[in-house]
Amino acid sequence: MDIGASLKAVRKMRGLSQRELAKRAGVTNSTISMIEKNSVSPSISSLKKVLAGIPMSLVEFFSIEEGRVGEQKVVYRSEELLDIGTGDLVYKLIGRDFPNRSMSLMLETYPPGTSTGDDMLQHRGEEGAYILEGKIELTVANETFVLEKGDSYYFNSELPHHFSNPFSESCKLVSATTPGDF
Repeated sequence: MDIGASLKAVRKMRGLSQRELAKRAGVTNSTISMIEKNSVSPSISSLKKVLAGIPMSLVEFFSIEEGRVGEQKVVYRSEELLDIGTGDLVYKLIGRDFPNRSMSLMLETYPPGTSTGDDMLQHRGEEGAYILEGKIELTVANETFVLEKGDSYYFNSELPHHFSNPFSESCKLVSATTPGDF
């Protein structure tokens, strides 16, 4: 997906200038410009921040490109999972077409050396996960944890949090977040 072109199209469709979107999102005009020109690949937290200025969730943003909204399904084959990750992060959303989702269920992959970005994430709701393989470093508030295969977490997402993989192997986990607007 061309994130820059999609952001520009959504911004224009909503009648927002780069300056207005930047103001609403709490970022600089140049940040919006660089994303739209694909000069930078925004982190998940940065993209969520920019989309909050529209307002639009990551799922809505990535579903526009797919052109698939509203179809209610029960089974999702691996090739049908929507990847809402940015950069090298892979966030495959399960159940993207389920109307009025109460939670977001995802298969996440963090290659070595990746993270959710420089900013701490913070949003309403709760989140939890189970580590399938590898290791991940999780920071919640001021405490950092290293989780390995078989470990899990669950916390209030209003607390500032961050994920990173400073290890030599990829980390895969299954996560759930509420509300379902990830």
